[in-house]
Amino acid sequence: MRRGPFIALSVLLDALLINAGIVAAFFLRFGGTLPTFNFEPFVALAPFITAIYLGCGYIYGLYEPERIENPWAVLRAVITAVTLGTALTSALLFFAGPEFLAFSRFVLVISLVVLTVLLTGWRMGFFRLTSISWPEQRIVLVGTNGLAIELAEELVARTRWGYMLVGMVEAAHEQGRPHACSPVTQTEERFPILGCLDDIGRIVEEHKVNRVIVVSPVALRDLIERLTLADEVDIRVDVIPELYEIFIGKVDSLVGDIPLMEITRSIQPRWTIVLKRGIDVFGALTLLIALSPLLILTAFAVLLTMGWPILYSQERMGRDMRVFRLYKFRTMIKEAEKESGPVLAGECDARVTPLGRVLRKYRIDELPQLANILLGHMSFVGPRPERPFFVQSHVAEIPGYRERFRIAPGVTGLAQVSGGYATTAERKLKYDLIYMYHHNLSMDLQIVLETLRVVLTGRGAR
Repeated sequence: MRRGPFIALSVLLDALLINAGIVAAFFLRFGGTLPTFNFEPFVALAPFITAIYLGCGYIYGLYEPERIENPWAVLRAVITAVTLGTALTSALLFFAGPEFLAFSRFVLVISLVVLTVLLTGWRMGFFRLTSISWPEQRIVLVGTNGLAIELAEELVARTRWGYMLVGMVEAAHEQGRPHACSPVTQTEERFPILGCLDDIGRIVEEHKVNRVIVVSPVALRDLIERLTLADEVDIRVDVIPELYEIFIGKVDSLVGDIPLMEITRSIQPRWTIVLKRGIDVFGALTLLIALSPLLILTAFAVLLTMGWPILYSQERMGRDMRVFRLYKFRTMIKEAEKESGPVLAGECDARVTPLGRVLRKYRIDELPQLANILLGHMSFVGPRPERPFFVQSHVAEIPGYRERFRIAPGVTGLAQVSGGYATTAERKLKYDLIYMYHHNLSMDLQIVLETLRVVLTGRGAR
């Protein structure tokens, strides 16, 4: 059984057994009967009592089997959870009102023993008869010092929870020569040393690693840069934090008593993706209706001054590097790239027509991209989609450029309201990554408002 189903089963069984145990305590207290006067208060408060005991179980790790790895740990966690639950239930009965005083307090004392037996018993039997499988994490440790050995031992002892230690990698500051690699060796504890930090991309690929734990934060920057250069940006990276990391972040997990802080994380929670998509669809439909007179007027202006075609479509790369066609009002002369091939637009581009300059100045040429939003190619806010020709070049030359394709591109973005129109791809990437890793809906609103300021004043970003 995997982790998710186990947790769901644990909560369901505990909820049933909590109520069954308290009912059994009533039978024991009243000699096999359920006096209505005494039992009705429990029936009225059963949902609240169940929630109290489940909450106490959560507090003491009953739904995190990694924290209760042996029978004594299970028993200790159940006893403390049930004891706290009984105390809180007594407090609930005291404050609930005089009509609940008929709930026998002796029933609670009996139920403390009954619930301890039931909640401990099913777990003991389950762990003995059933194997639990966690998703396998193939882990490499960056560092070979004493703390790395200690963490390696903790991971090996927890292989049933999905930890699979592949080996260790020497950090640069652990090597005698800054850029030299030791051959593949074994530590005195028989954990393989697979190479040095310069080899991390190859090691991750060859051993199918999906998690890297940095024992020394000194090596963290070098690690991130090398993984980025190797295009291995989808793996999880943790660090054993020192004081600096604790000040700027929070500890996410423990292995034994060793704290870990996750450096990489999901770009967007699922609820944010769903909410943002709903806002995009509603906003795009509303704007298409509200701006339809402007769209029609612009189309006629392009047709009269530049001829056919009115719209210009171009291949762009979106999320996960999927190619789609982006639509704009045409602002350049026909066949603008026939002689030169693909060229990035500049601030004083001779290919742009007089009307095109006006459309670009007020960003009116971007309005047909509302259709791209409705089609799901784009969002209102995100990294600007780039042409495949330039993406190939940027991916080869700019470390981390592939990372920006992990979210949907946008009509506007932080780079567009913070940098100049023709700022470098490297600077745009920094803005894109800042947005990706720190954005929220309030940041989206701020970017949209700043974009409106640019549109209404005709001024570019600073």
